[in-house]
Amino acid sequence: MNSIFTYDQLQSENEELRQQLEEAHDAINAIRTGKIDALIVQGENGQELYTLRSADRTYRVFIEKMSEGAVTLNPDGTILYSNNRFATMLSVSLEKVIGKHFSTFLPNSFKSNYESLLKDGWKQDLKMEISLLRSDNHLVPCLISCNRIELDEKIALSLILTDLTEQKEAEKQLLIKNQQLEQAELKSRVLNDQLAALIEERTRELYLSREQFKFLADQLPVLVWTAKPEGTIDYFNKRWYEYTGKAHGEISGWESVLHPDDIQLTHDRWQKSVLTGNPYEIEHRFKRASDQNYRWHLGYALPFKDENQKIIAWFGTGTDIEEQKQAIEKRDEFIGIASHELKTPLTTVKAYLEIIGKYRKEPLPSAIKEYVSKAQGALAKLQNLVNDLLDVSKIHAGQLLYDKIEFNLIDLVNNCIENFNHLYPQRKLVCSCEERLIVYGNQGRIEQVIMNLISNAVKYSGDSTDITIQAYRKNDKAVVSLIDSGIGLTEEQKNRIFERFYRVEDKKFLTSGLGMGLYISSEIIKSHGGRLVVSSNFGEGSKFSIELPLMEI
Repeated sequence: MNSIFTYDQLQSENEELRQQLEEAHDAINAIRTGKIDALIVQGENGQELYTLRSADRTYRVFIEKMSEGAVTLNPDGTILYSNNRFATMLSVSLEKVIGKHFSTFLPNSFKSNYESLLKDGWKQDLKMEISLLRSDNHLVPCLISCNRIELDEKIALSLILTDLTEQKEAEKQLLIKNQQLEQAELKSRVLNDQLAALIEERTRELYLSREQFKFLADQLPVLVWTAKPEGTIDYFNKRWYEYTGKAHGEISGWESVLHPDDIQLTHDRWQKSVLTGNPYEIEHRFKRASDQNYRWHLGYALPFKDENQKIIAWFGTGTDIEEQKQAIEKRDEFIGIASHELKTPLTTVKAYLEIIGKYRKEPLPSAIKEYVSKAQGALAKLQNLVNDLLDVSKIHAGQLLYDKIEFNLIDLVNNCIENFNHLYPQRKLVCSCEERLIVYGNQGRIEQVIMNLISNAVKYSGDSTDITIQAYRKNDKAVVSLIDSGIGLTEEQKNRIFERFYRVEDKKFLTSGLGMGLYISSEIIKSHGGRLVVSSNFGEGSKFSIELPLMEI
């Protein structure tokens, strides 16, 4: 039968329990702060007194300051003492720890391990990992160290608990990282295997490609070579070794078979191409091993570039042009002889035509006068062609020599403008010139160049367009420019415009001549220490400029 308590009895019992709780709280506080050195615990055989043999306040303060949890157990597993850190690990107040059985704070899965630990811990010092059950049912992994300690009348078990939460989290993260690393390593192995297979395939393709290139290069009747991006030659074809007599596979020493007079020019031209990335082109002579004779070759090389326009190799050829050079020499020799031979009868015919034109004894029929005039015009053109041919022969033979003096280039330009007005009265020449530009040279030859540029400007521009002539000072140079609005030049035409016998062909403008004017003009200006340059856009006209050294600056 259940007991029935009155309100007063319940209030009295509650007051008694409150006083007991306050006494327990004060006792725990005193133990924690080191104010008492003994503890009375109610056991099966009555009250028992526990006193630390070496208990002192300093020891307890040290325990309180520890970052690890510390508890002391009696043989039954009851907590006799606990520091504040242990209670914090459980997320409870210290009052709820003292006097409780230690297993209260363990999950069921760890209680059997704890019983084994408690049993062995009384015999020897040991360590093991357990988990504490926090007030919110969260498990706190701990490393527990068991040590026996002596009280005044009894032996107690001291437990030091180290929170392994951060360590376990670090181990967990490390495990995850290791797993990720293993996965990455596995992927890396797969990629490496794929890359190795790809490299093997590409290597085989490159090998086959190089062997095919070498096979084709060996079949060509020209010298073939390749070079690294910085210009070092690394391959010659079979034709090279047959021609030079060098040991097969020998790369260095190619200068030894080059004509001594061509070594410096070849070196300079090659270095310029390597530095600029522009195509390499040169005519030079190589010694043929079979007869020890030097033969002319046309050297040509192009850079091979990757997708980023970076040069990765050079491919070059050397073509034997000895027969062509000899043919050109014979042609030049024939032109020289023919020009000289033609000059005498031309002079004679010109003289006879002048005599006919000046005949006064009886009036000449108008038809005869017209024929004489046409013959004189045709003769003048023929004589100009012969003179050009003679100039070409002299240039080739290095005999284009003439006297030079100091003179005002502006006076010469003005004279050319007068000639223009006389020759082309229907055209307009716009002049923009300085007053004084002193140069050193042959006036007749410079005038020849300027008139040739004027003639070309008239020839390759429309009838209604103006032509501009400029003469000005540019640093230490005197410059004369002829500007027209004619057909202009393509890139290929600009690159070849100063070659011998090269003519610009255009359907709109039918022109005569052998294509020697600009070649002769360029050589004349070179012999004066200057240069003849062109700037032009196709369909937008051209600008030819003579640059000569100034005598007074």
